[in-house]
Amino acid sequence: MQLTRLSLLVFMFVCAIPVCAQEETAFLGKWNITATTPTGSHPYWLEVKKENNALTGYFLNRGGSVFKLPEISIQNNELVWSLPSGSGEQKPMARAKVVGGKLQGTLSTGAATIKWTGVRPPTWGNYDANGKHRFGKPVELFDGKSMANWDIQFKDKPSGWTVVDGTMTNEPHANNLISKQKFKDYKIEVEYKLAEKSNSGIYLRGRYELQVVDDYGKEPESHGHMAIYSRVQPSANASKPANEWQKVEATIVGNRVTVVLNGQKLHDNVVLEGITGGALDSNEAAPGPAMLQGDHGKVWFRKVTVTPILK
Repeated sequence: MQLTRLSLLVFMFVCAIPVCAQEETAFLGKWNITATTPTGSHPYWLEVKKENNALTGYFLNRGGSVFKLPEISIQNNELVWSLPSGSGEQKPMARAKVVGGKLQGTLSTGAATIKWTGVRPPTWGNYDANGKHRFGKPVELFDGKSMANWDIQFKDKPSGWTVVDGTMTNEPHANNLISKQKFKDYKIEVEYKLAEKSNSGIYLRGRYELQVVDDYGKEPESHGHMAIYSRVQPSANASKPANEWQKVEATIVGNRVTVVLNGQKLHDNVVLEGITGGALDSNEAAPGPAMLQGDHGKVWFRKVTVTPILK
């Protein structure tokens, strides 16, 4: 009788291990999340990993940077994690289950609960931003005279942009500009200058921000000029001083990007690991617009040209 009980306990212990592993496996990896709120749909991003034999998570809120989650675990077949909170504030808590291959969950922040759905990122092919591409006809998104090719992101706010001396320039706390035309794979050329201590951004497909910031002479870092914001720092700081014209050329193909600033290559066929803060959506496989950030500081754009890649 004792031997039978011991055998049963051993059997239960051995079987519990793969079940737990299977539960973890269902959650592991990256998730592109879309939340539905009274103000519309908003993108988020999550990556779940097993590091040093422990479950860890990395999260991107609607804005800001990717950060490591303070707590994440599996409880009753649910993935549960908390977000950072201020002193004395209730921690926002998220709970999710995998249903039909999707991550279905909620985020509770005090009295409010947000529902969201996560899907796996696209299965990217062997893309090469440096390949021998066949280009289409260039699309001039700004001709020095008119902003007819641009819309604004927030419809309840004024534009805050005007054309002055052949440039598009913004007032303090202006809207973000979104090109009316969408693009998939392409080369974009942008000429711009920044006021001292100013900050802007150029979004590829409306999802991946190339940081634009006055940081002349500083060490390169993941929030510096031409960083893929919070994800990949540039290989060098190729910035010019404030109020000098600068030129960036970026080629995006699939999930790869090459970026050249002022003639110096800063990202060489780099992998885009996921959306960045401020992305318009998380549908990475779809074409998207160019977006220019206008709410952070004074900036002037005199050239924005997109050349689609045909093959």
